Order: sequence, then C-alpha cells, then structure tokens
Amino acid sequence: MTLTPRFAPFKLVPDVTKAMLAVETALGESGIEHSLGELVRLRASQINGCAVCIYMHVQDARSHGETDLRIQMLDAWRESPLYTDRERAALAWTESLTRIAKTHAPDADYDLVKNQFSEAEIAALTIIVGQINAWNRLQIAARAAHPVQAASAAA
Repeated sequence: MTLTPRFAPFKLVPDVTKAMLAVETALGESGIEHSLGELVRLRASQINGCAVCIYMHVQDARSHGETDLRIQMLDAWRESPLYTDRERAALAWTESLTRIAKTHAPDADYDLVKNQFSEAEIAALTIIVGQINAWNRLQIAARAAHPVQAASAAA
C-alpha cells in the first residue's frame, strides 16, 4: 500500500510547527527523564497508530540506550516485569489521557502518578502526553510516511 501525503505542515505552517518543537525543547528541561518521555511518546503513538511517530520514537529510544526487549514489550507493559513503578504509573497515565473520551482520567490513574511524580512532573508528563497526541494527529492527518529501509534477504 502506498500512502500519498496529503499536506506538508512543516512547510505550510512553519511558525506553528516551530512552536510545537519549542514546547518539545522545554519539555526536555522539565525534569522528566528522557527515557521515560520516549516510552510515553511511543506508547501513545502505538495506541493512535501513528507509524511516523512510532518509527521516530523507537529510533530515539534506541539511540539513548533503551533496549529492544523493552521497546518490543511496551504494548504489554502491564504483563511484563521490565518496567519500574514510576514507568508503570506514567504509562497508565499516558493510556488514560490518550483514551480520554473513554477514561476521563480516573482518580485511580492519577493516584498512581501522584505517588511517583511531583506536581510539576505530573504537569510536564501531562503536556508530553498532550503533545504526542497532537503530533500523532498531525502526522496521521497529513499521511506522513516514515523512512523505509530495504529489507535484507533471509539467509
């Protein structure tokens, strides 16, 4: 299947996309560890089915030392012992906020993050989730395509 791009947001609204990138830069200074931010972005992108963002955040997570196993198991984080309590709380919050129309951010998920994060970190984490959901929607709507490497022949 070939996806035909619909529009190019970085070219059409450069001031808006630069502002979104500036928020990303500020989030990098928010106190949320980079590895956790990447897991959150990747999990939301999996839920939303954003291939461009999944590709990008897998690459970024790997380049910052994340293991292939933790990346592969992310969709099943609840059933895997590979994630810390802090990561579990962030992933539950991510899923809750990404599916906000169904979940309405229940107190149980908030209590999990409240036990692992400061108020400022909760605010930053919430913005990270909001940002990646915005990026997912933008990239999916634009029908952006991720790079494709030629598949290596089976031995």
